[in-house]
Amino acid sequence: MSTGNNHKVEDLHLVISGTYSTGKTTTTALSIATGIPKIDALSAREILTDLYPGRRFQDMNLTELMALGLKRLEERIKTEATLFSKYGSFISDGSVLNEWIYGTVRLKIGINPGAPFIHQLIKAFLGVPSKSFLKKYMSAYGQVVSLHAKYWYNHVVHLPVEFKMDPDGHRPVSERYRRLSDIELKQIFLTYGIPFYIVGGSLESRLQKIISLLNLQIVVPVPEAIEQAKEIIATNRESVSKRIIEQYHEPNLREKIKILSKY
Repeated sequence: MSTGNNHKVEDLHLVISGTYSTGKTTTTALSIATGIPKIDALSAREILTDLYPGRRFQDMNLTELMALGLKRLEERIKTEATLFSKYGSFISDGSVLNEWIYGTVRLKIGINPGAPFIHQLIKAFLGVPSKSFLKKYMSAYGQVVSLHAKYWYNHVVHLPVEFKMDPDGHRPVSERYRRLSDIELKQIFLTYGIPFYIVGGSLESRLQKIISLLNLQIVVPVPEAIEQAKEIIATNRESVSKRIIEQYHEPNLREKIKILSKY
C-alpha cells in the first residue's frame, strides 16, 4: 500500500528516521507531495491488536516485546521488497533499526518505560537473570539489521525530538526513552556512511527542506499534501484506537499480579 499518485523515481531508498511522535505526518505528506510510495508496514499498535488482543504496551513482558519486534521487522522488510520491485524507490517511516534501538534502550532503562514506577521497579528486579541473554539477543539482532540498513538504504533524513508526544493515551514510552532513542538512532546511522541529514522545524519547513536537499519533484503542492496526510493519519489512528479500546478490559487483581510477576 502507498499514498499519493506514485511517481517513478529511480533507486531512492529514503528513510525518515526518528523516534516516537516525530515522523509519521512528515513521511506521509512527503510521499503524497512527491508521489514516491511510502512503506506502509503495520504499525506496532496495529500488530499488537493482532498478536496480543487486549494487551497494553506497558503491560507486555519480554517474550511479547521480542515477538512484536520480530513481526515489525518482517513487515518492514516485506514491504520494502514489494515497493522496490514495483517502483524501484520508496520512502520509509523509520527503518529496520528502530526496534533494535528501542530494545537496547529498554535494556538500559527498563522494558516497560511507560508503566507506573512500582511496575518498572518489580520488572527490573525480575529481569536481572535475563539480562545476559537479552544483551546477546540484541547484539545478534543488531548485526542482522545493520547489514540490511547499510546495503538497502541510500539516504537518511533524521527528524529530531522537538515536540512532546501525542497525548493520545497509547504511547508506551517516556520522554527519557524518546531522548535516548533519538540519540542512539543518530549515532548508529552516522557510522554507516549513508548520506545523513538532520531536518527540524515546522512540518511544512521540514518538507521543503527534504525536497530541496534531495532535489525531488513535487506532484502535489506541499500545503495540500500536509492536509491529506493529516486526514489519513487521523482516520488510521481513530480506527486503531477504537480496536484497542474495544479489546481492552481492566485486569482484575489476579491478572495484575500475573502481569507484574512475569518478566
